[in-house]
Amino acid sequence: MTVIVAVAVLAGVLALATVIGLLLRTRTGRAVPQTGRARNTPANPNSSVADIAPPTAFGTRATLVQFSTPTCARCPATARQLDALATQHAGVERLEIDLAEHPHLATRFNVLQTPTVLLVDGSHAVRTRFGGPPRPPELAAALNTVLTGPQESR
Repeated sequence: MTVIVAVAVLAGVLALATVIGLLLRTRTGRAVPQTGRARNTPANPNSSVADIAPPTAFGTRATLVQFSTPTCARCPATARQLDALATQHAGVERLEIDLAEHPHLATRFNVLQTPTVLLVDGSHAVRTRFGGPPRPPELAAALNTVLTGPQESR
């Protein structure tokens, strides 16, 4: 392989890595509403989080479920962000699940990165999903939608 070919291959790999990185960056922290098939239905019972913690761990109006790992660098800051938001609203709690202790939940909820945050309504149905640290405006808007919208029956 000549030097020119090696440099061209290196430049191509660098360009591809940059495009992939920018694509991932635009998707990280975005709100992904969970509707239809992704909601807790007989076809997809795994979208309910009611069985992952005691009932007292959940908020009466909404719960911010954070999946994290001990080695996650962004998880402590995300926990502080979610705690601050939860304290601003009555009936809202934050629940942290350590995937090192509960690895089966990573498969069940398709957690591919930490932190992953699920916004759960009062009936324990997943309403919104955030891969990576949630963007504050999108998190606040999603929580507002859950708090002001009609609650599903349990």
